Amino acid sequence: MAAPSGSVNCEFTKFQELLKVMRTTDDRIVHELNTMVPTASFAGKIDASQTCKQLYESLMAAHASRDRVIKNCIAQMSEVVKNLQEKKEKNLDALMLLKQLRKEQTKLKWMQS
Repeated sequence: MAAPSGSVNCEFTKFQELLKVMRTTDDRIVHELNTMVPTASFAGKIDASQTCKQLYESLMAAHASRDRVIKNCIAQMSEVVKNLQEKKEKNLDALMLLKQLRKEQTKLKWMQS
């Protein structure tokens, strides 16, 4: 599946859902192979090498798309963390700011793993 057009919502739960949807082909690869590769009775009617090539290209496109989304969201979250760190350095007594910074840092770590 290709990445959605336009900007991607990198809010953590939306990010997780998007990745789950984008992994559909990977998660169903055995089914995809079973339906795309012809059995002996259909071997003459379907070009197995072309079918496999199309599946491979589809997988590579899905992986590249998912990689772009992940890197984009990591960059966005890194910027949020950086901004919060700068605010925290200016206001050392801001407990709520510190909590928000830690929360965002945790989300960023989850995205990177």
